[in-house]
Amino acid sequence: MAAVAELTRVGPDSRHTAWRDGLWVAAALLLLLAWDISGLDLPLTRLYGSVEGFAWRDHWLTGGVLHGGARGLAWGVFGVLVLGLWWPLPFIRDLSRRERIWWLATMLLCVSLIPLLKRTSWTSCPWSLVEFGGAAAKYVPHWVLGQRDGGPGGCFPSGHASTAFAFLAGWFALRERRPRAARLWLIVTVAAGLALGWVQMMRGAHYLSHSLWTAWVCWAVTALSFHCAHDWRAAGVPNNSTSE
Repeated sequence: MAAVAELTRVGPDSRHTAWRDGLWVAAALLLLLAWDISGLDLPLTRLYGSVEGFAWRDHWLTGGVLHGGARGLAWGVFGVLVLGLWWPLPFIRDLSRRERIWWLATMLLCVSLIPLLKRTSWTSCPWSLVEFGGAAAKYVPHWVLGQRDGGPGGCFPSGHASTAFAFLAGWFALRERRPRAARLWLIVTVAAGLALGWVQMMRGAHYLSHSLWTAWVCWAVTALSFHCAHDWRAAGVPNNSTSE
């Protein structure tokens, strides 16, 4: 309720943007639920796995470059953004210090929240299923509550996908004064997140829906954070901000 009150307290333009963002979050949720109902998670996973396991699980490309390497790259970009608090790159110079702080804090919130959600999940990873050489007796969708699959659980949603989707905060931070940079940031972020999600499916580490839910959680949390922190960010906006 406090978040709703905060959204209604901002100016007319901000309220319009908040409702628009809320509609996007709701529409994305409906599409995500439709994917869950379709039951395509397991058939897609079977394209890459067999009783002998997943051939891509420990491959140098998927298990090395696109897993550990991608994570290292993401933290490197995050480090550049941290340095940007004092020495910002050209495309973020129009952002106030508070806006840059919000950007970084929201990213950290997203990458911290996903592991917390994973700890409460009873869903096991695909490579834990019997049909893929694991110990879990059966596939149980993540939305079926109170039913265990016989495996270790703790696999939903995808933590690796949050390596990319946490960067969605950049779209919100840039879109008002650097719209072209914001669009490019959004395209790269979504493409990277979907690619990492597909890689995890190929490795048997996650079902595709796990990564899609990570995207939705990061988007919803970032949108809520953006509008709830509106007044705090607005207090530090420079008077000479420009737009593209």
